[in-house]
Amino acid sequence: MKKYLSVLVLLSITSLSYGQDERISDGPYIFIEKDKLINKSIVNGEVITTLLSLDSYDTIYYPEKSTFKKIKKIAALSDIHGQYDIAIELLKNNKIIDKNLNWNFAKGHLVITGDIFDRGDKVNELLWLIYKLENQAKDKGGRVHYLLGNHEYMILQNDLRYLTDKYVLSSKLLDIDYDKLYGNKTILGKWLRSKPAIIKLNNIVFTHGGISEKFLEKYGVDLDNINTMMRKNNIYTKEQLKSTDYYDLYYGKNSLIWYRGYFKKYFDSYKADLTNNDIDKVLKLLNAKTIIIGHTTQEEIVALFNNKIFGVDSGIKYGMDGEILIIKNKKFYRGNLNGKLTEFLNQ
Repeated sequence: MKKYLSVLVLLSITSLSYGQDERISDGPYIFIEKDKLINKSIVNGEVITTLLSLDSYDTIYYPEKSTFKKIKKIAALSDIHGQYDIAIELLKNNKIIDKNLNWNFAKGHLVITGDIFDRGDKVNELLWLIYKLENQAKDKGGRVHYLLGNHEYMILQNDLRYLTDKYVLSSKLLDIDYDKLYGNKTILGKWLRSKPAIIKLNNIVFTHGGISEKFLEKYGVDLDNINTMMRKNNIYTKEQLKSTDYYDLYYGKNSLIWYRGYFKKYFDSYKADLTNNDIDKVLKLLNAKTIIIGHTTQEEIVALFNNKIFGVDSGIKYGMDGEILIIKNKKFYRGNLNGKLTEFLNQ
């Protein structure tokens, strides 16, 4: 697997006359051409374009399988939304990465259940960190699973309603539409398009929003098939999807990435409160014991329905605090920003 590589040729540095408050830094964004890679970055308001050899990075990313077994320890968090510093603190203090931001979780599996994009201003830094950790984890016998959430699909499908000001300016400076910065002719764009929307580790299913019985009745319970379907149709924009049968797959309230049915008391649009029996039906269909999701923000990680559902969107997006779920020896723990673990007891 290719790692970060040195620049081969400096093509140009273009000075742009923007105010001091607009002198942002961002990137790299690496574009794939026939015989080379083009690296575009912004440094203090200047666009720097460099040439890389085609073998500097992988340019083909194959989807992984959707199910993994015999995993001894798992960590999960969600909805980072560009809050790089909080994510780093959480991962370091809970011993997922070391002080140099390298993989430190041995053969463990780290799951990020979506929504790195939008709201915050260090999205690209997070993506490249995950890209690096994914390779390092594999080398150590572990895995990083980055699941796509609604905000990932929104960017891929040119729905930019939550874009922060920094990335509006980045797009302007680079003179490239923001969604094209992660298009199918970029390194990160190809990498993102290989990612799943749902996986299963041991007897635990992970997805972004949640899984309803109606979704499984419509699309089936084969996770590989579901992920293939999600990848196949993300080539369309949101507007193009509206005229297809797949719009609800991404934007329907029962979709994997928008569902909030576990949190009825917060969202009255879900007409009926779910019961433990309702959750048991879904778990039986999935042949699972637990579902772990993000998407619906709480002040801390929450355990619902007698610890059958865990919501791991702990408000990292606000940039002040956050938690990570740690699973080991079949026990579930919340890891706080200082690395203190507290076990979830049966409710």
